[in-house]
Order: sequence, then C-alpha cells, then structure tokens
Amino acid sequence: MQARTAIVAVVAMLLAPGAARADTHAPWPADWNNWSDPALWVPVGNPGNAADTRYATPGYGAVGYTYNIGKYEVTAGQYTAFLNAVAKTDTYGLYNMNMDSSAYGCQITQHGTSGNYTYDFSGRPSGTEADWANRPANYVSWGDSARFANWLHNGQPTGAQGLTTTEDGAYYLNGATGHALAVSREADWKWAITSEDEWYKAAYHKNDGATGNYFDYPTSSDSTPSNDLIDPDPGNNGNFYQNGWTIGSPYYRTAVGEFENSDCPYGTFDMGGNVWEWNEGIRDGSSRVLRGGDFFGDDAGLNPWSRDVIGPTDGGSSVGFRVCQVPEPASMALLALGGLVLIRRRRK
Repeated sequence: MQARTAIVAVVAMLLAPGAARADTHAPWPADWNNWSDPALWVPVGNPGNAADTRYATPGYGAVGYTYNIGKYEVTAGQYTAFLNAVAKTDTYGLYNMNMDSSAYGCQITQHGTSGNYTYDFSGRPSGTEADWANRPANYVSWGDSARFANWLHNGQPTGAQGLTTTEDGAYYLNGATGHALAVSREADWKWAITSEDEWYKAAYHKNDGATGNYFDYPTSSDSTPSNDLIDPDPGNNGNFYQNGWTIGSPYYRTAVGEFENSDCPYGTFDMGGNVWEWNEGIRDGSSRVLRGGDFFGDDAGLNPWSRDVIGPTDGGSSVGFRVCQVPEPASMALLALGGLVLIRRRRK
C-alpha cells in the first residue's frame, strides 16, 4: 500500500518523456512502457453485474470476472516503442504511412530501410516533436491492435514479427490478414483488446455493485457532456465536435487524461471522444466493432447505443484502441483494495 501511494504521489508530478503540455491532467505514469505499473490500468470489479438492456437485447456490459483495463487509450509513444521493438522489418504492416503524412495522424515517423527501420516523432517542426507522444495512437487496424496485445502478452520482446512476439499470445494470428483476422481470444490470455462487454462496463457501469445500473455517458454522467478544454477540468467533458473543435490543428486529439475530472466510474479516461476504440465485437464475418466516438463527431458517438463497425484491416485518423489485462492471482487482494479506492465520490 505504501509503494502504491508513493507511485501515485510521484506520477502526479511527472510528465512522460517528451510531454510538453502544461494543462492539468490525470496523473500520468512515470514510465509509460512499464505495463505492470498500476498507473497504467484500473481494476474493474463487481463481477456478475447485469447487462444494460435499455438499447439492445440481451444487452451489453455483463462481465462475470474481475479484470484490469487500460486507464488511457494506447498512446502514440507506446505504439512507437512497440514499432521499435518488432518492426525493423515490418512484415505485417504495423506502421501506417498516414500516421506521418496525414494532417490528422499521430505523427510517428519511420526512418531507414526495411530491416533497419526506426520510429520517432522527429518529422514534426523543431520544438514540437515531444508533444505528440501522450496523445492516442491512430491509423491502427484491429490486426495492429491484436498484435500489440500479443506483444504485451509475450512480455514486450524485441525481435522479428513471429510467434514469440506478435503472432501468438492472446490471439493466434500466425500471419493472418483480412477475413482471417476473425479470431477469438485464447483461454490463457494475459493482455488483450477489450471485449465489447469489458469496454462497455468500464465506460458506463455505475460501479455500485453487481447491478444493472449504467450512466448515459462515459463521463460518470447522465447529462450531455461539453467539449470544453478548461484548466482545471470542471467535469463531464470530452474531445468531440460541438460548435467547433475541442482542440484544432495540428493536434486534434487531446493528450490522454487531459479531462482529469471527467473519468468513468472505475477510473478510466477518454472513453468518450478523442478516438473510436476497437473491441472484440464481431459482425458480418470478420468486421469489428468500435465504441466511444471521436474528435470528428458530435456527442451522439458517446452514447451507450452508439457503435460503429468496420473491417479489421481498416483504421483511420479517428480510430485507436485500449487494452485489458487478466489479473494475476497474487494481485487480487490489491485489486479489491484498488476497487474501493476508485469508487466515485461524486455522481453527475
């Protein structure tokens, strides 16, 4: 408990490497790539909660187990570390050229030739490179996200894209592309893309026991959010289009956790707006489901009934993802304590 308290105290004062924004934001981890640090995820408890059946039958959000979910969307900085570890020869196209060439891209730059590729943010104007790392990665497909999850599952190894790095783990891919990406999560998963129920519960469930009580928005609120980027955040805000951009050129995407008082009931951030997030929901053979809305769209995208479906190899400027984790047995006591700490003190 003392160690956890110390971590929270420290990360509140530290910026991730290269972060330049001075706005107030949710406490960031000291090391964005230390995925064992609780500063990167939150526990979602209340196993056995009922589904939200207000908009669909049998509904969404019922999860029979405790799990951890990423506190933030996977950032461009985290995705850059992934690319540098496994994409010197980018066999399965984990890097999308639009990341750098599009005005809306996360601005990860690829250097060199196949076999010696490296990745960073040096393509940005001098003095602005570092301000991109803590914004969500975009232009990532469902397959890219699954390979990132496999990499986490395998302990973040360095090496070619193969069965011990990106092609096996939470998902057995082994070079799968297109319709062959209609795979299911393996039983021994450690890290994965969120299932639709896992995502929905973390975003909307009121964290009030094993109930079927859900908010209308993933800002712990039943009132329509605003898109005001104010310091400090007054709550019930997100990055979406409402009478103008929340933040315009060149960034468009806010830094993760920027709306520090607009978190979901379990303690996650940006599940409403910023970028649509992949989950494991599947439709029409191999297409995958997106949830949460984005910086282009209005507040309708933030509603529980809003979901989009695109092909698993697609992924544009408004598409990103977050990951979830199965708790290790030794962590269960800490998770139970963490769940108590994360109970909301306020309800909008």
